[in-house]
Amino acid sequence: MSDRFDQGMKTRREVLGDAHVDRAEASKTEFDLPFQTLITEGAWGTVWSSDGISRRERSMLTLALLAATGNFEEIPMHIRATARTGASKRDVMEAFQHVAIYAGVPKANHAIKLAKQTYAEMEQSDD
Repeated sequence: MSDRFDQGMKTRREVLGDAHVDRAEASKTEFDLPFQTLITEGAWGTVWSSDGISRRERSMLTLALLAATGNFEEIPMHIRATARTGASKRDVMEAFQHVAIYAGVPKANHAIKLAKQTYAEMEQSDD
């Protein structure tokens, strides 16, 4: 694999955690290998590996973009990642408030619902 792929896997593990990445890798097939390579190199090896902004800021942007575009299925994964990126609950709420004003209250409302559920799950697993 490429250096960008290797960097992407390193960053992906740092942001999402080994358990998540191990599950995703175990479910990878020949069919989705090209897609998995694309997102590992592009999203994780380029965008998330850039030092242009902090991981905290990148986390907030990612959550806002997911909510604003209605891509809710990845919000719980990225909420869990905030434990590693440094984005606080307040940061996440600030991002979702921007979504409410600039992309629509229903999208922000749904994202907040998902965040609350995910934070509750995270708190339960810490016990």
